Amino acid sequence: MEKIFKLKAHGTTTRTEILAGITTFLTMAYILAVNPGILGDAGMDRGAVFTATALASAIATIVMAFAANLPIALAPGMGLNAFFTYAVVLGMGYSWEVALTAVFLEGILFIILSFVNVREAIVNSVPVNLKRAVAVGIGIFITLIGMKNAGIIVANPATLVSLGKVTEGTAMLALVGLVITAALFALKVHGAILIGILATTVIGIPMGITAPFGGWENWKLFSLPAAPLFGRLDFSNILTLKFFTVFFSFLFVDIFDTVGTLVGVTTQAGLTDKDGNVPRVKQALLADAVGTSVGALLGTSTVTSYIESSAGVAAGGRTGLTSLTTGLLFLLALLFSPLFLLIPGAATAPALILVGFLMMKPVTEIDFGDPTEGIPAFLAIVMMPFCYSIAEGIVYGVLAYVILKVCTGKAKAIPVVTWVVFAVFVLRFFMH
Repeated sequence: MEKIFKLKAHGTTTRTEILAGITTFLTMAYILAVNPGILGDAGMDRGAVFTATALASAIATIVMAFAANLPIALAPGMGLNAFFTYAVVLGMGYSWEVALTAVFLEGILFIILSFVNVREAIVNSVPVNLKRAVAVGIGIFITLIGMKNAGIIVANPATLVSLGKVTEGTAMLALVGLVITAALFALKVHGAILIGILATTVIGIPMGITAPFGGWENWKLFSLPAAPLFGRLDFSNILTLKFFTVFFSFLFVDIFDTVGTLVGVTTQAGLTDKDGNVPRVKQALLADAVGTSVGALLGTSTVTSYIESSAGVAAGGRTGLTSLTTGLLFLLALLFSPLFLLIPGAATAPALILVGFLMMKPVTEIDFGDPTEGIPAFLAIVMMPFCYSIAEGIVYGVLAYVILKVCTGKAKAIPVVTWVVFAVFVLRFFMH
């Protein structure tokens, strides 16, 4: 393990990395239940999608472990799967086979772009203060996700969002879990986040929140996976303008979600250099691209880097051994899916909220004294949770950065690649 992952150089141990990998897996295992439900609405077999989700997540995450040696896990992206089903299939009337083809071709293009360093250049084009802002924005975003999943924050037609019923049900369980997790963390208990998830899951049993679909009487520990929908692609529409719009939408959201996650998680882990650059970013982006292509062949929507990886980083994960552990657990989930699917959103919510707190640290390093640096950083931070999208946070941060630099006569400070990214963002507004 030392030879492959260089644990000592990263100030970590095998035990810490494995615990971090388990933590990451438990905070993102919900995708095994959610993804089949969303893609099932597109007419796909839910059992086959479950298998594809687990396999694609495992393959992409293990590639990340060995190729990039980063503690970042991958799985079919939330938002991207909803776009796949509700916009492309149900909205535009395409078959799910055509939608999978768009995802597959996006992955192939990503592989090419990764080899010619285009995606790496895009990551490095984000200014250092914006990179710090991305980490903070993701922290607030992931806190919102945790609170939403637990019912602490709920929709309100009058005020958009409001406080849920925190004295009962999932919200109360999540708050109990948050107290346990935060106390363990404050006491510097090793594996505090993982212990918090497991303890909250157990407490949820007598409350009736931790329970299998269909009741305990039908529950079984072991389950054989269904066969995936392998190779079900349809290239008949790839030369149409409508297909290109679908393809570009997948491409755009995935590339900037991935950029944001890589920057945010590695910043939190202290792995970036003084300019905020991500180590081995080319290999990390390649793992993402391979996961997307393989996932489409197996029968699932776009695979992307997961912000829940920050939970593993908070638990001490610093190397690819964290990712390897997570990837192997996705393979194990194929056989023990009923066990992993028991963990309720209320049990992972405290972990995500605590991770949000830990990701606030880079805000102290942002230069708010210079409005041309501070305002773009602020917009990047707030737009992520408000738009429920990492990509949109980066878009408005970069747009504000370029516009303010130009307006104040500092255009020479803008790198060429940042100008190109700015032009792509402007072009996107006209494509909507």
